[in-house]
Amino acid sequence: MARLDFELILIFRVVFLLVNIVREKESLVNYRNHLTIIANILNVASHSAKKTQIMYQANLSYSVLQRYLSEVSAASLINFDSQSQSFVLTQKGRKFLNTYKEYAKNSKHVEKRISEVSAKRKALEQLCLPSQFDV
Repeated sequence: MARLDFELILIFRVVFLLVNIVREKESLVNYRNHLTIIANILNVASHSAKKTQIMYQANLSYSVLQRYLSEVSAASLINFDSQSQSFVLTQKGRKFLNTYKEYAKNSKHVEKRISEVSAKRKALEQLCLPSQFDV
């Protein structure tokens, strides 16, 4: 009976470790969110940019670029200058970029704190596991 309990404890630990590994890997996959993509586009357009420049510098496919350009144009964050055939940032776009930079800085601080709290939680969970020497 003690042998069976020991094996169950080992299986529980392995499953626990695998679940934590999967969680960590999922948190490492950082896709850009909607606001980040908009900020990338506006950052490129802040220096007056053509569509292809925005596409390459913001690292977007053509179809995604088209969708976002429509959105940021409709929101009056950028304007198309027909004389230079390029997109330029509006005052509202500059305000968005400044606010986004502050948001991104604060967001990183919050993520760091969450990571610290998560690490402490994991340590507490580890303390709750039965020790192999207790068997």
